[in-house]
Amino acid sequence: MTAYVSALDLFSIGIGPSSSHTVGPMRAARTFADHLLDSGTLPLVTRISCALFGSLGSTGLGHGTPDAVLAGLAGLRPETCDPAAVRTAWSGLPADAILVLHGHEIPVARDDITFEPRTRLPGHPNALTLTAWGMDARPLFEETWYSIGGGFIRRDGDTAGPRTTRTQPLQFSSSAELLALCDEHGFGICDVARANEESIHGADGLEAGLDAIWDAMHVCVEAGLVATGTLPGGLKVKRRAAAVRMQLEEYDRLPKRERDTSTEWLHAFALAVNEENASGGRVVTAPTNGAAGIIPAVGHYYLRFVPGADAAGIRRYLLTAVAIGSLVKANASISGAEGGCQAEVGSACAMASAALCAVLGGTPRQVENAAEIAMEHHLGLTCDPVGGLVQVPCIERNAIAASTAVSAARLALHGDGTHLVSLDTVIETMRQTGLDMMTKYKETSEGGLAVNVIEC
Repeated sequence: MTAYVSALDLFSIGIGPSSSHTVGPMRAARTFADHLLDSGTLPLVTRISCALFGSLGSTGLGHGTPDAVLAGLAGLRPETCDPAAVRTAWSGLPADAILVLHGHEIPVARDDITFEPRTRLPGHPNALTLTAWGMDARPLFEETWYSIGGGFIRRDGDTAGPRTTRTQPLQFSSSAELLALCDEHGFGICDVARANEESIHGADGLEAGLDAIWDAMHVCVEAGLVATGTLPGGLKVKRRAAAVRMQLEEYDRLPKRERDTSTEWLHAFALAVNEENASGGRVVTAPTNGAAGIIPAVGHYYLRFVPGADAAGIRRYLLTAVAIGSLVKANASISGAEGGCQAEVGSACAMASAALCAVLGGTPRQVENAAEIAMEHHLGLTCDPVGGLVQVPCIERNAIAASTAVSAARLALHGDGTHLVSLDTVIETMRQTGLDMMTKYKETSEGGLAVNVIEC
Protein backbone atom coordinates (compact mmCIF):
# COMPACT_ATOMS: atom_id res chain seq x y z
CA MET A 1 0.00 0.00 0.00
CA THR A 2 1.27 3.46 -0.83
CA ALA A 3 2.46 5.62 2.02
CA TYR A 4 1.33 8.82 0.35
CA VAL A 5 -1.17 11.00 2.21
CA SER A 6 -2.64 13.96 0.38
CA ALA A 7 -1.34 17.39 1.29
CA LEU A 8 -4.95 18.47 1.73
CA ASP A 9 -5.28 15.86 4.50
CA LEU A 10 -1.86 16.01 6.14
CA PHE A 11 -2.00 19.83 6.19
CA SER A 12 -5.43 20.53 7.66
CA ILE A 13 -6.73 23.89 8.77
CA GLY A 14 -7.94 23.67 12.33
CA ILE A 15 -7.57 25.18 15.78
CA GLY A 16 -5.12 24.96 18.65
CA PRO A 17 -3.73 23.89 20.90
CA SER A 18 -3.37 20.26 19.79
CA SER A 19 -4.15 18.24 16.67
CA SER A 20 -4.37 14.98 18.64
CA HIS A 21 -6.02 16.35 21.78
CA THR A 22 -8.27 19.05 20.27
CA VAL A 23 -8.82 18.54 16.54
CA GLY A 24 -8.99 14.74 16.58
CA PRO A 25 -11.46 14.45 19.49
CA MET A 26 -13.65 17.15 17.94
CA ARG A 27 -13.81 15.18 14.69
CA ALA A 28 -14.52 11.94 16.55
CA ALA A 29 -17.35 13.52 18.56
CA ARG A 30 -18.94 15.07 15.48
CA THR A 31 -18.77 11.73 13.66
CA PHE A 32 -20.34 10.00 16.69
CA ALA A 33 -23.23 12.47 16.59
CA ASP A 34 -23.62 11.82 12.85
CA HIS A 35 -23.76 8.08 13.49
CA LEU A 36 -26.50 8.60 16.11
CA LEU A 37 -28.52 10.50 13.53
CA ASP A 38 -27.90 8.04 10.71
CA SER A 39 -28.80 5.01 12.87
CA GLY A 40 -32.09 6.53 14.00
CA THR A 41 -30.95 6.36 17.63
CA LEU A 42 -30.75 10.10 18.26
CA PRO A 43 -34.40 10.71 19.30
CA LEU A 44 -33.98 8.15 22.12
CA VAL A 45 -30.84 9.74 23.58
CA THR A 46 -31.18 11.46 26.96
CA ARG A 47 -27.48 11.87 27.85
CA ILE A 48 -24.04 11.43 26.33
CA SER A 49 -20.89 10.62 28.27
CA CYS A 50 -17.28 10.56 27.19
CA ALA A 51 -14.30 8.87 28.85
CA LEU A 52 -10.81 10.13 27.97
CA PHE A 53 -8.11 7.49 28.29
CA GLY A 54 -4.31 7.51 28.40
CA SER A 55 -2.69 10.68 27.15
CA LEU A 56 -6.07 12.30 26.52
CA GLY A 57 -6.89 11.70 30.17
CA SER A 58 -3.49 12.91 31.36
CA THR A 59 -3.22 16.21 29.49
CA GLY A 60 -6.71 16.68 28.13
CA LEU A 61 -7.49 19.57 30.45
CA GLY A 62 -4.46 21.56 29.32
CA HIS A 63 -5.14 20.76 25.68
CA GLY A 64 -8.84 21.67 25.76
CA THR A 65 -10.05 18.14 24.98
CA PRO A 66 -13.36 18.31 26.91
CA ASP A 67 -14.21 21.58 25.15
CA ALA A 68 -13.41 19.99 21.80
CA VAL A 69 -15.61 16.96 22.49
CA LEU A 70 -18.67 19.06 23.33
CA ALA A 71 -18.01 21.35 20.37
CA GLY A 72 -17.82 18.34 18.07
CA LEU A 73 -21.04 16.85 19.44
CA ALA A 74 -22.70 20.20 18.76
CA GLY A 75 -21.65 19.94 15.13
CA LEU A 76 -18.65 22.27 14.99
CA ARG A 77 -15.81 21.50 12.59
CA PRO A 78 -12.21 22.46 13.37
CA GLU A 79 -11.78 23.71 9.80
CA THR A 80 -14.56 26.30 10.00
CA CYS A 81 -15.52 26.88 13.64
CA ASP A 82 -14.96 30.03 15.63
CA PRO A 83 -12.06 29.08 17.96
CA ALA A 84 -13.63 31.15 20.73
CA ALA A 85 -16.74 28.96 20.63
CA VAL A 86 -14.64 25.89 21.37
CA ARG A 87 -12.59 27.30 24.26
CA THR A 88 -15.61 27.56 26.59
CA ALA A 89 -17.79 24.72 25.31
CA TRP A 90 -17.03 22.64 28.44
CA SER A 91 -14.92 24.86 30.70
CA GLY A 92 -17.54 27.62 30.63
CA LEU A 93 -20.53 25.29 30.82
CA PRO A 94 -23.33 26.80 32.96
CA ALA A 95 -25.65 24.89 35.23
CA ASP A 96 -28.66 23.35 33.46
CA ALA A 97 -26.83 23.54 30.13
CA ILE A 98 -28.38 22.02 27.01
CA LEU A 99 -26.45 20.30 24.24
CA VAL A 100 -28.01 20.33 20.76
CA LEU A 101 -27.13 17.43 18.46
CA HIS A 102 -28.64 17.77 15.00
CA GLY A 103 -31.61 19.59 16.54
CA HIS A 104 -32.08 17.10 19.40
CA GLU A 105 -31.68 18.67 22.85
CA ILE A 106 -30.24 16.86 25.86
CA PRO A 107 -28.93 18.11 29.22
CA VAL A 108 -25.17 18.24 29.61
CA ALA A 109 -22.87 18.68 32.60
CA ARG A 110 -19.13 18.88 33.09
CA ASP A 111 -19.02 15.49 34.81
CA ASP A 112 -20.37 13.83 31.67
CA ILE A 113 -16.73 13.83 30.61
CA THR A 114 -14.38 11.75 32.75
CA PHE A 115 -10.61 11.36 32.78
CA GLU A 116 -8.93 7.95 32.91
CA PRO A 117 -5.19 8.67 32.54
CA ARG A 118 -4.10 5.32 34.00
CA THR A 119 -6.19 3.29 31.57
CA ARG A 120 -4.51 2.81 28.21
CA LEU A 121 -6.43 1.12 25.44
CA PRO A 122 -4.45 -1.14 23.11
CA GLY A 123 -5.30 0.72 19.90
CA HIS A 124 -3.47 3.98 20.66
CA PRO A 125 -2.46 6.09 23.70
CA ASN A 126 -5.01 8.75 22.66
CA ALA A 127 -8.39 7.08 23.13
CA LEU A 128 -11.91 8.23 23.93
CA THR A 129 -15.15 6.31 24.36
CA LEU A 130 -18.43 8.08 23.63
CA THR A 131 -21.65 6.56 24.98
CA ALA A 132 -25.25 7.55 24.31
CA TRP A 133 -27.72 6.74 27.08
CA GLY A 134 -31.50 6.28 27.04
CA MET A 135 -34.31 6.67 29.55
CA ASP A 136 -33.59 3.36 31.28
CA ALA A 137 -29.95 4.26 31.97
CA ARG A 138 -28.73 1.66 29.54
CA PRO A 139 -26.26 2.50 26.79
CA LEU A 140 -27.97 2.85 23.42
CA PHE A 141 -24.88 3.32 21.31
CA GLU A 142 -21.15 3.36 22.04
CA GLU A 143 -18.00 3.96 20.02
CA THR A 144 -14.32 4.12 20.91
CA TRP A 145 -12.11 6.36 18.83
CA TYR A 146 -8.37 6.82 18.62
CA SER A 147 -6.83 10.20 17.87
CA ILE A 148 -3.75 8.95 16.06
CA GLY A 149 -1.89 12.23 15.50
CA GLY A 150 -2.15 15.18 13.16
CA GLY A 151 -5.93 15.38 13.59
CA PHE A 152 -6.41 11.92 12.04
CA ILE A 153 -8.84 9.60 13.82
CA ARG A 154 -9.61 5.89 13.66
CA ARG A 155 -12.61 4.07 15.09
CA ASP A 156 -11.91 1.00 17.19
CA GLY A 157 -12.31 -2.05 14.99
CA ASP A 158 -11.43 -0.25 11.77
CA THR A 159 -8.24 -1.58 10.20
CA ALA A 160 -6.83 1.71 8.98
CA GLY A 161 -7.40 5.42 8.85
CA PRO A 162 -8.99 7.19 5.89
CA ARG A 163 -7.27 6.67 2.57
CA THR A 164 -8.26 7.76 -0.90
CA THR A 165 -10.03 5.08 -2.93
CA ARG A 166 -8.33 6.22 -6.12
CA THR A 167 -5.20 4.46 -7.31
CA GLN A 168 -2.29 6.86 -7.23
CA PRO A 169 -0.08 6.70 -10.32
CA LEU A 170 3.25 6.86 -8.45
CA GLN A 171 3.00 4.72 -5.35
CA PHE A 172 5.80 4.35 -2.83
CA SER A 173 6.14 3.08 0.71
CA SER A 174 9.77 4.01 1.45
CA SER A 175 12.26 6.71 0.58
CA ALA A 176 14.17 4.13 -1.47
CA GLU A 177 11.07 3.57 -3.61
CA LEU A 178 10.47 7.32 -3.81
CA LEU A 179 14.01 7.94 -5.07
CA ALA A 180 13.64 5.10 -7.59
CA LEU A 181 10.53 6.80 -8.99
CA CYS A 182 12.45 10.06 -9.28
CA ASP A 183 15.22 8.27 -11.19
CA GLU A 184 12.79 6.43 -13.46
CA HIS A 185 10.78 9.48 -14.47
CA GLY A 186 13.38 12.22 -14.13
CA PHE A 187 11.23 13.81 -11.44
CA GLY A 188 11.87 15.77 -8.31
CA ILE A 189 10.19 14.57 -5.14
CA CYS A 190 7.60 17.35 -5.47
CA ASP A 191 6.75 16.06 -8.98
CA VAL A 192 5.97 12.61 -7.61
CA ALA A 193 3.71 14.20 -5.00
CA ARG A 194 2.07 16.41 -7.63
CA ALA A 195 1.24 13.44 -9.87
CA ASN A 196 -0.46 11.67 -6.97
CA GLU A 197 -2.29 14.80 -5.85
CA GLU A 198 -3.62 15.59 -9.32
CA SER A 199 -4.98 12.05 -9.58
CA ILE A 200 -7.02 12.81 -6.45
CA HIS A 201 -7.92 16.50 -6.74
CA GLY A 202 -7.15 17.50 -10.33
CA ALA A 203 -4.66 20.21 -11.23
CA ASP A 204 -6.92 23.15 -10.41
CA GLY A 205 -8.16 21.61 -7.18
CA LEU A 206 -4.61 20.95 -6.06
CA GLU A 207 -3.44 24.50 -6.81
CA ALA A 208 -6.41 25.96 -4.95
CA GLY A 209 -5.91 23.61 -2.01
CA LEU A 210 -2.20 24.32 -1.65
CA ASP A 211 -2.78 28.06 -1.92
CA ALA A 212 -5.48 27.88 0.77
CA ILE A 213 -3.12 25.98 3.06
CA TRP A 214 -0.34 28.52 2.59
CA ASP A 215 -2.75 31.44 2.98
CA ALA A 216 -3.87 30.01 6.34
CA MET A 217 -0.24 29.54 7.40
CA HIS A 218 0.52 33.13 6.38
CA VAL A 219 -2.48 34.54 8.23
CA CYS A 220 -1.43 32.63 11.34
CA VAL A 221 2.12 34.03 11.18
CA GLU A 222 0.84 37.56 10.66
CA ALA A 223 -1.61 37.26 13.56
CA GLY A 224 1.05 35.92 15.89
CA LEU A 225 3.51 38.67 14.96
CA VAL A 226 1.17 41.39 16.23
CA ALA A 227 -0.60 39.70 19.16
CA THR A 228 0.55 40.57 22.67
CA GLY A 229 -0.33 39.55 26.20
CA THR A 230 -0.18 36.35 28.20
CA LEU A 231 -1.08 32.89 26.97
CA PRO A 232 -4.00 31.10 28.67
CA GLY A 233 -3.61 28.17 31.02
CA GLY A 234 -2.05 29.44 34.22
CA LEU A 235 1.69 29.35 33.41
CA LYS A 236 1.59 33.10 32.64
CA VAL A 237 3.79 32.64 29.58
CA LYS A 238 4.14 35.96 27.76
CA ARG A 239 3.88 36.19 24.01
CA ARG A 240 7.25 37.17 22.51
CA ALA A 241 6.84 37.12 18.74
CA ALA A 242 5.49 40.66 18.48
CA ALA A 243 8.31 42.12 20.58
CA VAL A 244 10.91 40.24 18.51
CA ARG A 245 9.28 41.51 15.30
CA MET A 246 9.41 45.13 16.46
CA GLN A 247 13.06 44.84 17.47
CA LEU A 248 14.00 43.27 14.13
CA GLU A 249 12.05 45.85 12.12
CA GLU A 250 13.80 48.64 14.00
CA TYR A 251 17.21 47.08 13.42
CA ASP A 252 16.53 46.36 9.74
CA ARG A 253 15.75 50.05 9.19
CA LEU A 254 19.25 51.06 10.24
CA PRO A 255 21.37 52.34 7.33
CA LYS A 256 24.30 50.21 8.43
CA ARG A 257 23.60 46.82 9.93
CA GLU A 258 26.25 44.66 11.53
CA ARG A 259 24.49 41.30 11.51
CA ASP A 260 22.24 39.11 9.38
CA THR A 261 18.79 38.89 10.97
CA SER A 262 17.42 36.05 8.83
CA THR A 263 17.72 33.46 11.60
CA GLU A 264 16.10 35.79 14.11
CA TRP A 265 13.19 36.36 11.72
CA LEU A 266 12.93 32.60 11.32
CA HIS A 267 12.59 32.29 15.08
CA ALA A 268 9.96 35.05 15.16
CA PHE A 269 7.87 33.31 12.50
CA ALA A 270 7.89 30.04 14.45
CA LEU A 271 7.13 31.74 17.78
CA ALA A 272 4.22 33.56 16.16
CA VAL A 273 2.54 30.35 14.96
CA ASN A 274 2.98 28.42 18.17
CA GLU A 275 1.80 31.28 20.33
CA GLU A 276 -1.34 31.38 18.19
CA ASN A 277 -1.67 27.64 18.64
CA ALA A 278 -1.20 27.85 22.40
CA SER A 279 -3.97 30.45 22.56
CA GLY A 280 -6.36 28.13 20.73
CA GLY A 281 -6.26 30.15 17.50
CA ARG A 282 -6.55 29.11 13.87
CA VAL A 283 -3.52 27.10 12.75
CA VAL A 284 -2.56 24.58 10.10
CA THR A 285 -1.68 21.11 11.36
CA ALA A 286 1.80 20.59 9.89
CA PRO A 287 1.89 17.67 10.52
CA THR A 288 0.65 18.32 14.08
CA ASN A 289 -0.33 21.41 16.05
CA GLY A 290 2.48 21.02 18.56
CA ALA A 291 4.94 21.29 15.65
CA ALA A 292 2.83 23.67 13.55
CA GLY A 293 5.35 26.53 13.51
CA ILE A 294 8.25 24.86 11.72
CA ILE A 295 6.98 24.46 8.16
CA PRO A 296 5.36 27.95 8.01
CA ALA A 297 8.47 29.54 9.52
CA VAL A 298 10.87 27.95 7.05
CA GLY A 299 8.46 28.78 4.22
CA HIS A 300 8.42 32.44 5.25
CA TYR A 301 12.21 32.35 5.52
CA TYR A 302 12.32 31.11 1.92
CA LEU A 303 10.01 33.87 0.65
CA ARG A 304 11.76 36.65 2.54
CA PHE A 305 15.42 35.73 2.18
CA VAL A 306 15.83 33.56 -0.94
CA PRO A 307 16.12 35.50 -4.22
CA GLY A 308 13.54 34.43 -6.79
CA ALA A 309 11.21 32.84 -4.23
CA ASP A 310 7.59 32.87 -5.34
CA ALA A 311 4.17 31.25 -4.94
CA ALA A 312 5.07 28.41 -7.32
CA GLY A 313 8.06 27.68 -5.12
CA ILE A 314 5.82 27.52 -2.06
CA ARG A 315 3.66 24.91 -3.80
CA ARG A 316 6.76 22.82 -4.54
CA TYR A 317 7.82 23.37 -0.93
CA LEU A 318 4.53 22.02 0.44
CA LEU A 319 4.44 19.06 -1.94
CA THR A 320 7.98 18.01 -1.02
CA ALA A 321 7.16 18.33 2.66
CA VAL A 322 4.07 16.15 2.39
CA ALA A 323 5.96 13.38 0.58
CA ILE A 324 8.40 13.19 3.50
CA GLY A 325 5.66 13.49 6.11
CA SER A 326 3.73 10.67 4.46
CA LEU A 327 6.73 8.36 4.89
CA VAL A 328 7.03 9.21 8.58
CA LYS A 329 3.31 8.77 9.20
CA ALA A 330 3.19 5.41 7.42
CA ASN A 331 6.38 3.90 8.79
CA ALA A 332 6.67 5.44 12.28
CA SER A 333 4.36 8.04 13.84
CA ILE A 334 3.54 11.75 13.96
CA SER A 335 1.85 11.37 17.36
CA GLY A 336 3.60 12.72 20.46
CA ALA A 337 1.60 10.33 22.62
CA GLU A 338 2.94 7.44 20.59
CA GLY A 339 6.51 8.49 19.79
CA GLY A 340 7.37 11.51 21.91
CA CYS A 341 8.24 14.90 20.47
CA GLN A 342 10.62 13.30 17.97
CA ALA A 343 7.45 12.21 16.18
CA GLU A 344 6.08 15.75 16.07
CA VAL A 345 8.90 18.31 15.99
CA GLY A 346 11.34 15.81 14.47
CA SER A 347 8.91 14.97 11.67
CA ALA A 348 8.10 18.62 10.96
CA CYS A 349 11.79 19.51 10.94
CA ALA A 350 12.53 16.73 8.43
CA MET A 351 9.66 17.85 6.23
CA ALA A 352 10.68 21.51 6.28
CA SER A 353 14.35 20.74 5.70
CA ALA A 354 13.62 18.52 2.70
CA ALA A 355 11.21 21.09 1.29
CA LEU A 356 13.67 23.96 1.64
CA CYS A 357 16.43 21.89 0.09
CA ALA A 358 14.14 21.20 -2.88
CA VAL A 359 13.26 24.84 -3.57
CA LEU A 360 16.93 25.78 -3.22
CA GLY A 361 17.67 23.47 -6.13
CA GLY A 362 18.56 20.24 -4.37
CA THR A 363 18.47 16.92 -6.16
CA PRO A 364 16.12 14.19 -4.89
CA ARG A 365 19.02 12.54 -3.03
CA GLN A 366 20.07 15.83 -1.45
CA VAL A 367 16.45 16.40 -0.42
CA GLU A 368 16.28 12.93 1.14
CA ASN A 369 19.60 13.62 2.87
CA ALA A 370 18.28 16.89 4.30
CA ALA A 371 15.27 15.10 5.78
CA GLU A 372 17.50 12.39 7.25
CA ILE A 373 19.85 14.92 8.87
CA ALA A 374 16.95 16.83 10.42
CA MET A 375 15.23 13.72 11.75
CA GLU A 376 18.43 12.09 12.98
CA HIS A 377 19.16 14.97 15.31
CA HIS A 378 15.76 14.79 16.96
CA LEU A 379 15.89 11.09 17.85
CA GLY A 380 14.88 10.49 21.45
CA LEU A 381 13.24 13.91 21.91
CA THR A 382 10.64 13.58 24.66
CA CYS A 383 7.20 15.17 24.90
CA ASP A 384 6.92 16.56 28.43
CA PRO A 385 4.74 19.69 28.32
CA VAL A 386 4.69 21.65 31.56
CA GLY A 387 1.19 21.82 32.99
CA GLY A 388 -0.11 19.72 30.10
CA LEU A 389 -0.05 22.88 27.97
CA VAL A 390 1.44 23.24 24.49
CA GLN A 391 3.67 26.09 25.67
CA VAL A 392 6.82 25.04 27.54
CA PRO A 393 9.03 23.75 25.95
CA CYS A 394 6.90 23.44 22.81
CA ILE A 395 6.97 27.04 21.55
CA GLU A 396 10.74 27.53 21.75
CA ARG A 397 11.30 24.01 20.46
CA ASN A 398 9.60 24.97 17.19
CA ALA A 399 11.88 27.98 16.78
CA ILE A 400 15.03 25.93 17.34
CA ALA A 401 13.81 23.13 15.04
CA ALA A 402 13.15 25.68 12.29
CA SER A 403 16.82 26.70 12.55
CA THR A 404 17.84 23.05 12.42
CA ALA A 405 15.76 22.56 9.29
CA VAL A 406 17.55 25.39 7.50
CA SER A 407 20.95 24.15 8.65
CA ALA A 408 20.21 20.57 7.56
CA ALA A 409 19.03 21.73 4.13
CA ARG A 410 22.14 23.81 3.54
CA LEU A 411 24.40 21.04 4.83
CA ALA A 412 22.80 18.58 2.43
CA LEU A 413 23.28 20.98 -0.47
CA HIS A 414 27.04 20.94 0.15
CA GLY A 415 27.10 17.19 -0.56
CA ASP A 416 26.06 15.10 -3.53
CA GLY A 417 23.30 13.22 -1.71
CA THR A 418 25.50 10.29 -0.77
CA HIS A 419 25.32 9.50 2.93
CA LEU A 420 25.65 6.55 5.30
CA VAL A 421 22.29 6.64 7.10
CA SER A 422 19.22 6.57 4.87
CA LEU A 423 15.96 8.34 5.63
CA ASP A 424 14.26 4.94 5.83
CA THR A 425 16.76 3.87 8.49
CA VAL A 426 16.30 6.96 10.61
CA ILE A 427 12.48 6.73 10.38
CA GLU A 428 12.63 3.11 11.52
CA THR A 429 14.99 4.15 14.32
CA MET A 430 12.53 6.81 15.38
CA ARG A 431 9.76 4.21 15.48
CA GLN A 432 11.83 1.87 17.63
CA THR A 433 12.90 4.70 19.92
CA GLY A 434 9.28 5.67 20.42
CA LEU A 435 8.39 2.13 21.42
CA ASP A 436 11.27 2.04 23.90
CA MET A 437 10.47 5.47 25.38
CA MET A 438 8.79 5.41 28.77
CA THR A 439 5.15 6.47 28.78
CA LYS A 440 5.85 9.37 31.12
CA TYR A 441 7.85 11.03 28.35
CA LYS A 442 5.07 10.75 25.75
CA GLU A 443 2.61 13.60 26.24
CA THR A 444 1.43 12.63 29.69
CA SER A 445 3.16 15.42 31.67
CA GLU A 446 4.32 12.77 34.13
CA GLY A 447 8.07 13.15 33.56
CA GLY A 448 10.86 15.45 32.43
CA LEU A 449 10.27 19.20 32.51
CA ALA A 450 6.63 18.65 33.38
CA VAL A 451 7.55 17.45 36.88
CA ASN A 452 10.71 19.47 37.42
CA VAL A 453 9.37 22.93 36.60
CA ILE A 454 7.37 24.62 39.32
CA GLU A 455 4.08 25.92 37.94
CA CYS A 456 3.45 29.39 39.30
